[in-house]
Amino acid sequence: MAMTLQAAKREELKRSSLRKLRENGKFPAVVYGNNKPSSPIYVDEGEFLKAIKQSGRNGVLSMELGGQKTSVMLGEYQQDSLKGHIIHADFLAVNMSEEMEVEVRIDLIGEAAGVKEGGIIQQSLHEVTVRAKPNEIPASIEYDVSNLQIGDTIIVTDLNQDGSYSITQDEDEVIASVLAPRVESEPEEAEETVPAEESAE
Repeated sequence: MAMTLQAAKREELKRSSLRKLRENGKFPAVVYGNNKPSSPIYVDEGEFLKAIKQSGRNGVLSMELGGQKTSVMLGEYQQDSLKGHIIHADFLAVNMSEEMEVEVRIDLIGEAAGVKEGGIIQQSLHEVTVRAKPNEIPASIEYDVSNLQIGDTIIVTDLNQDGSYSITQDEDEVIASVLAPRVESEPEEAEETVPAEESAE
């Protein structure tokens, strides 16, 4: 069941009204999509964080606005770099029966066998593009790296696709590799220098 997020329409768009919103623990946002005009709104930051924590970054929320409920997903958002407060967010109204494309996080789990032998696992791709209906989008895609040896590489096609979603990313794109341990070269011994006086004799 989708978490419900209360929202209210923003009537005042002046900077002073935005400051007042943030002082009251709320932040400005916009909801758009699904053939609906873009609407300026505001939501309570505490309720928003609670909803996102429970539903996940790609989870579907039930936004209640003006007595009507709309299924939405979180789009882009901005955070204060110092205090971490949400400054602004975009919400995308979605059709639950239509597929859409979103970025989904890749989580590598376990400890690679090659790492136990001194190797280093290097992850170069952290997200993949997934196509699915809104309520079938995974929170993340896990891959168990326990059996990876030094020199092994995993690519997009190695990821699990359970049928409820499809990965549209290039299937040959490298996700991670187990690299051999770095060998530090020993410094060359300095050549003995002959004192100037001895060389003159």
